[in-house]
Amino acid sequence: MKILIVDDEEMIRAVLREYVEFEGGEADEACDGMEAVRMCRETQYDVILMDVMMPRLDGFSAVKELRKFTQTPVIMLSARGEEYDKLFGFDLGSDDYVTKPFSPKEVMARIHAVMKRGKPSEEDVYVFEGLRVDIKGRTVTVNGERAELTPKEYELLFYFVKNEGIALTRERLLNKVWGYDFYGDDRTVDTHVKMLRGNLKEYRKFIVTLRGLGYKFDSQP
Repeated sequence: MKILIVDDEEMIRAVLREYVEFEGGEADEACDGMEAVRMCRETQYDVILMDVMMPRLDGFSAVKELRKFTQTPVIMLSARGEEYDKLFGFDLGSDDYVTKPFSPKEVMARIHAVMKRGKPSEEDVYVFEGLRVDIKGRTVTVNGERAELTPKEYELLFYFVKNEGIALTRERLLNKVWGYDFYGDDRTVDTHVKMLRGNLKEYRKFIVTLRGLGYKFDSQP
């Protein structure tokens, strides 16, 4: 694994780098968000560890810039553990959030979890009771019958399935499925979720509404 460690504290970078290299990985370092964005344009990383409070360009702003050209998983590191900060980071496109002070072992566990989550299965086929989702073949069947979905409904369902069990805000869904250049609002997501649920018939139950936040795909609601 190749990890980019972004933090303005040299000691934190050194400790995390030691743990990454101990597990056989490679680690590059950046001391602020601006340097991180530049390095990510030149190098492909498996995971980015991103501190929030940094000079020149903070972590949140850096993630916003990164999401314009890469989907590399980002784990935020911050001494601020308020729920608002975590949700804000997720909305921008971060994949996990670790509050300082943290155990380097915990950070490594989070790295492995994020990498495993983003790694597709060999066939990329998911089965939930009578719902079969073939991402590679781009087909969805409900009780053996093929569901006719619009392109955006396919993308929305695929993103839900690949992030099963994860709370997804409407803004994050807009960014991931429609893209950052899309000019729309939350109603766009709600409308497509409603249509998608209709096509999934009784398996609409798997798309759970999170009041005031967004949605979550849960195969055991």
